[in-house]
Amino acid sequence: MGLSLSRLCAAAAISAAMVFPAGARAAEWRIDSAHAAAQFAVKHMMISTVRGEFKGVTGTIYWDPQDITKSKVSVTIDATTVNTGEPKRDAHLKSADFFDVAKYPAMTFQSTKIETAGPGKLKVTGDLTIHGVTKSVVLDVDGPTQAIKDPYGNERVALSGTTRINRQDFGVKWNSPMEGGGVIVGDDVSITIDAELVKTNAK
Repeated sequence: MGLSLSRLCAAAAISAAMVFPAGARAAEWRIDSAHAAAQFAVKHMMISTVRGEFKGVTGTIYWDPQDITKSKVSVTIDATTVNTGEPKRDAHLKSADFFDVAKYPAMTFQSTKIETAGPGKLKVTGDLTIHGVTKSVVLDVDGPTQAIKDPYGNERVALSGTTRINRQDFGVKWNSPMEGGGVIVGDDVSITIDAELVKTNAK
């Protein structure tokens, strides 16, 4: 049996209270690029999984703990930082066959709706732009965590978001058929974004 609407709202309120104390005001949080990455995973030759990441993740989150529907997320990922641990493969991914970083050096995500999905969880709907193509996607988000202070007095939180896309939808279509059927690179791509954020008005 699912939670009733009133119980779900109560759970969301409790979750927000655990992260932000009573009376907490809306604030902007900046992604700490040194502690953020976007990871991806895709099938290779239909049997194994290739994983990689982008380290150039920047952006801001405007978070309103009193009314999360007013919150906003803006993220930019530097496509030129793609790294799968294999230089030749990375060079191919940067080429016009895949991300075409010379023409499309950045990927972006702009939220259009944020809603609770249970204690400590959010559903963030937004426009994801890859390879110059924009599609609406939904991120399943864990967080934000409870705010802490670092040794320099900055307030920090963290969150993690996941989604799954079809790369063909974004115009990333290169492939090569295999003998006996199948293709070299799968279409379904799992994406995870892990980010630590710093409150912008912290000392």
